[in-house]
Amino acid sequence: MLQYENQNSGLWAFVRISDLLYHTTVRVVRKTNRNALTGLIQNILQSAVLIAVFYLMFAFFGIRSSALRGDFMIYLMTGIFLFLTHTKTMGAVVGSEGPASAIMKHAPMTTFISISSAAFAALYLQILSLGVILFVFDVAVRPVVIEDPAGVFLAFIMAWLSGIAIGLIFLSIKPFAPNISSVGVMIYSRANLIFSGKMFVANQLPAYMLPYFTWNPLFHTIDQARGAAFINYTPHVTSMMYPVYFSLVLLVIGMMAEFFARQNASASGEGMK
Repeated sequence: MLQYENQNSGLWAFVRISDLLYHTTVRVVRKTNRNALTGLIQNILQSAVLIAVFYLMFAFFGIRSSALRGDFMIYLMTGIFLFLTHTKTMGAVVGSEGPASAIMKHAPMTTFISISSAAFAALYLQILSLGVILFVFDVAVRPVVIEDPAGVFLAFIMAWLSGIAIGLIFLSIKPFAPNISSVGVMIYSRANLIFSGKMFVANQLPAYMLPYFTWNPLFHTIDQARGAAFINYTPHVTSMMYPVYFSLVLLVIGMMAEFFARQNASASGEGMK
C-alpha cells in the first residue's frame, strides 16, 4: 500500500510524464528520418535556402536600403527563423497523433503527450538549426552582434507558443472536418508569407495598412525581435504582450475544443459518436 502511494506521488508522476515526453519527442524527431542528424541537416538546409532566396530577392529589387541600419543578415534571420518556427510548430501540432491513433491504445500515452512532444520536437530542430547557422555565419562570414539576445529568444519562444495555440485550433477541427482543417492550415501558412511582416519594417507601414497586420501574433513577435536585435530600432506599432494574450486565449480555447473532439470523435476518426 505504501509502495503504491509512493509511486503515484506528485514527484513520481512528474518524472514519469517527463520520461514519456522525452521518448515521445525523440520518436517524433526520428519519424520522418531514421537518422536524427539527417533530419537536422534537412531542416538547416531549408532555413539556409529560404534565407538565400530572400537575400537575393532583396538584392535584385534593390530594397535593402529600406531595411534597418545594421547587419542585413540579422534582419533577415529574425524574420525567417521566427516565421519557420511558428509555421513548423503549427504544422507539427496539427499532424500529431489523434485519439483514434493506434499508439493511444498504450495506457501511458495521451493526446496531451502527443501534442507536447510534437511541439517540443519542432522547437528542438529549430533551435539547433538556428544555432548551427549562426555559428557558421559568425565563423565564416562576420561576427554576429545582437543587442539583446534574451529579448530575441523571448520573441522566438512566443512565435513557438503562438504556433502551438493556432495549431490546437486546427487540430480540434480535424476529426470532424479534416479537409477544412488542412485547407485552413495551408491558407494561414501562405498568408503569413506576407502578413508576418518578415519582409519589411513594421514602423514604416502606413497607418491605413496596420489593421491588416496587427491581428497576427507573428507580426508582433518578429517586430519585437528586431527591436531587441538592433540598438537603433524601437518598435512603436507592436507589443510583446499581444502574442502573450493571444496565445493564452487560443490555448485555453484549443484545449477545450480538443477535449470535446477527443470525447466525441469516433474510433475511425470520422464524424462523431
